[in-house]
Amino acid sequence: MSFYSMSNKSFIYVFLSRLMIGVLFTLQFLLASCATDDTVSEPSPFVPTVQRQARYEVEKVKDVVYGYGFGYDAELDSTVETALMLDVYRPMGITSPRPVYMFLHGGGFVGGSKSNENIEAMGEYFASRGWVFLSIDYRTTAHIGKDVSKLAPQEWIDVALQNPEQNRSAQFIAMYMAQRDAKAAMRWIMANAEQLSIDENFITVGGSSAGAITALALGVSNLDDFVNELGLEDDPTLETTNLQETYTINSIISYWGSSIKLDLFEQIYGEQRYDRNDPRLFMAHGTMDNTPYTEFSKSLDLLNIYSTLGIYAELLHLEGYDHGAWNAYVNNKSLSDHSFDFLVQQQGLNVQ
Repeated sequence: MSFYSMSNKSFIYVFLSRLMIGVLFTLQFLLASCATDDTVSEPSPFVPTVQRQARYEVEKVKDVVYGYGFGYDAELDSTVETALMLDVYRPMGITSPRPVYMFLHGGGFVGGSKSNENIEAMGEYFASRGWVFLSIDYRTTAHIGKDVSKLAPQEWIDVALQNPEQNRSAQFIAMYMAQRDAKAAMRWIMANAEQLSIDENFITVGGSSAGAITALALGVSNLDDFVNELGLEDDPTLETTNLQETYTINSIISYWGSSIKLDLFEQIYGEQRYDRNDPRLFMAHGTMDNTPYTEFSKSLDLLNIYSTLGIYAELLHLEGYDHGAWNAYVNNKSLSDHSFDFLVQQQGLNVQ
C-alpha cells in the first residue's frame, strides 16, 4: 500500500474502502459455497469436469475491484486514482477447482462494457457448465486527460502521437492502458484462485474486437511486458495490482480481433513475442469484416503465424457476417458452443 500524495485522512479512507471490498467479496463466496448441498464429486482429482448442457445455478458478483489505475475525472478536471472492476460468474454447488475463463469486451478502446448483454449471456453459458467466468472492465480513451505521463510510457506515447488522426492517437495510448489492466486482472485472479475455486492449470483468456486484441497480447506477451515500462515511481497504483503473482495461459479465444497491439509492441521495442510456447488459439471472424485493424484478413495472418510456429490454431469462418457477429451459427452451433468444444479438446477437460 502506497501513501501516494494523499493526505492521511484520504489514505485511511482508501485503505478502509479496499479492506471492506475484500471482506465483502470473501463473505459472498463463502456464503455461496454453503448455499447448497448439491455438491458434485469429480471423477478425476487432476482434471476438472464440465457439463455439456447447462446444469448449475449461476452466482453473479458484480463490480469487484481488482486494482487501481490512473484515469481522467471530468468533474475534478484531473487525472486521479480510478477503481478497476470485474464481474464474476460462478457455478453454485461445486467446491473442486474449476477452469477459469476471463473475457474482455470490445469497443475500439473508446468504450464498451463488461456488462454487454452478449458477454453476460456468455458468462451464464460457461458458469452454468462448470467454469468460473470473469468479465473485465479496463481503461479506455475516456480515461485520458491532458496529462498522459501516468498512463503509458513515453516511447509508446511518442509513436501514438505520430498518428495523424487524433482519435487514433488516443486509441493507441488506451491500448497500452487496457493491456496493463488486463494483466492486473489476471494477477488478481491468481491471487484469489483458492477463494474462487480456480484450477490455475486451466486458464483461458478471450475477447471480442479490442478485447480480442488485448486477450491475444495477454496470452503471447511476457509477464513483465506492459508492466515494467512504466514503473512504480511513475505509476504508484501498480502497487495495488498483485505484482508478485504469475500465471500461465493455456488458451486464447478471439472474436473478430487482430495482432495490432503485438505489432505495435514490436515496432516500439524491436522485440516480437510469438514463440512455440504460446497458448493455443481459437478465432471466429466474419468474412465480410472490413473494420480498420480487425479485418477478416488479420485472422488469416494470425493463422499463418501459428502455423509457422507449429502451434494449434483454429479459425471459424463466419461466412457473410460483418464485425460483431455475436449471433452467428455455424453447423447449428453458436460461438459459445464452438468455444466450448475447442476448450474441452485442447485442455483435455472431462465432460459429462
